[in-house]
Amino acid sequence: MTQVLSADSIFDGQSFLTGHAIVMEGARIAAILPIAEAGPADIHQDGIIAPGFLDLQVNGGGGRMVDGQTDLATLRHICATHRGLGCAGVLPTLITDTPEATAQVIAAGIAAAEDETPGFLGLHLEGPHLDPRRKGAHDPALIRPMDDADLHRLCDAAQALPVLMVTLAPEAVTPQQIAALSGAGAVVSLGHSDCSYEAAQAAFAAGARAATHLFNAMSQMGHRSPGLAGAVLAGDAPHAGLIADGIHVHPAAMKAALAARTEGIFLVTDCMAFAGSDATEMRLNDRLIRRENGRLTLADGTLAGADLRMDRAISVVVEDVGTDPARALAMATSEPARAIGLDGLGRLKPGLSPVPVLLDHRFSLRGIWSGEGWQSPLA
Repeated sequence: MTQVLSADSIFDGQSFLTGHAIVMEGARIAAILPIAEAGPADIHQDGIIAPGFLDLQVNGGGGRMVDGQTDLATLRHICATHRGLGCAGVLPTLITDTPEATAQVIAAGIAAAEDETPGFLGLHLEGPHLDPRRKGAHDPALIRPMDDADLHRLCDAAQALPVLMVTLAPEAVTPQQIAALSGAGAVVSLGHSDCSYEAAQAAFAAGARAATHLFNAMSQMGHRSPGLAGAVLAGDAPHAGLIADGIHVHPAAMKAALAARTEGIFLVTDCMAFAGSDATEMRLNDRLIRRENGRLTLADGTLAGADLRMDRAISVVVEDVGTDPARALAMATSEPARAIGLDGLGRLKPGLSPVPVLLDHRFSLRGIWSGEGWQSPLA
């Protein structure tokens, strides 16, 4: 079935188009044309049509976490929850856990890939090979250096999954291990690290290509000791995730980072099981996490993930940071696609089968295209 979709503007992943319409043939984009050439719109909406968001760091959603009990049904549920929040694709993320939990989640991820679970891009394993000095909400009892068994498990997973992102600290691995992971196809991201600028440079030279949640849980930039944050701002890291809730990173720091880097920074939500639910409490490794006033915290006040939706992150970057809207939207669509080597995602162009979303002019999510009409997002 052919349908013509139009709105006040269309964001194609790079720039805005006005006076255009999208010609859909089923789930595939047949053409993006000036309205006069596309013919009368079957469905016209006020607002912005954009590619569905891509979120490379989701720890859970819909009341469920990625953990040692995760199976195919869990991943389906989490991906479906985030589809209702406007995400065309996500990397379900396991934070520091046991080898057994890691193996369980990898097996579930391989099953999700074979199942072609909608919205499943692959996995993000955040830890356990981190620096306990920058543990954040990760359980320090489970943080450990990488050994040969870990390396083999991760290399095998990288070859079996569509995408495997691995967050690690240079202090917990060797450059040879980073090179092996990268060579196997893993996206190695540095994070939860107190490393020096020089150690970060060496890790990027060995094959790491991203940094996890810029500024959070990493060595900060000093004028004589630039640290991991300085390596990102100097351009040594090709890509870096950013939690743009205005809590994890001050808007002024975001503004400085985006001024230093003209590309390569992408948005993540770092959300927990709270996403898409009204829950106020959950447990992480038997520790209570409370949700209050837009924050998720452990009992000692440590931030434990973010209470954030991607449309809210875009709004913060535009309204509080002052970023150009096209760049802010790219940070949630085409930039994360580039970070994981899937340039065909995060864009609206002929031949692709995306999941378009409808945003209002303040970037709040209003609808997700289902193939038959605009579905309402989760509240």
